[in-house]
Amino acid sequence: MIISSAKPFEEILELLKGEDDIFVIGCNACAAKQHLGGEPEVTEMYQHLEEAGKHVVGWVIPSAACSVASFDSLIEKNPAIKEAKTILVMACGSGVSIISRLADTPVYPSNNTQSLGGHSQGEVVPELCAMCGDCNIYYFGGICPKGQCPKQLLNGPCGGSIDGKCEVDPEKDCVWELIYRKLERTGRLDLLEKVWDAEEEVTE
Repeated sequence: MIISSAKPFEEILELLKGEDDIFVIGCNACAAKQHLGGEPEVTEMYQHLEEAGKHVVGWVIPSAACSVASFDSLIEKNPAIKEAKTILVMACGSGVSIISRLADTPVYPSNNTQSLGGHSQGEVVPELCAMCGDCNIYYFGGICPKGQCPKQLLNGPCGGSIDGKCEVDPEKDCVWELIYRKLERTGRLDLLEKVWDAEEEVTE
């Protein structure tokens, strides 16, 4: 799941300065799970824009903004999009990019995209994966140090971790503490004997 955060409404208004006849597109996938682009948020954005003096022609919430097949599919959901001179997308950067490819009108984002995470047991879990294109999390007990360690350390914790907490963010568990516990539980502490060099190639 792509992890995002909402831009302040004042920033969105500044982006939309001089723009009008706005159509709002949400996302019923990642953004909805984070309460950033589901129906409640889209209708609230609609209301706020109207209160700010903007004319909103309509809105739609595709199942996933990043997988909209065509502009015609958006028209089928709400023909009012044909009247739009501006589109505001309440989704991640991927969703904004897809809508931009399909639309001939200016497209603006309402969210900031941060990382790849997940949704587990009703909780949004951020920064699970760094999307590096070379997945090796097996060696780390299924926990990605590139995505979850602020320093992206591959050979154990830094000297700044204290009592299992991260030096950069003391509210978070040090990812290397989590990796050690997981490998210990699964009987694979031997994987920690592997050393990763600068080119990220494993050596014994």
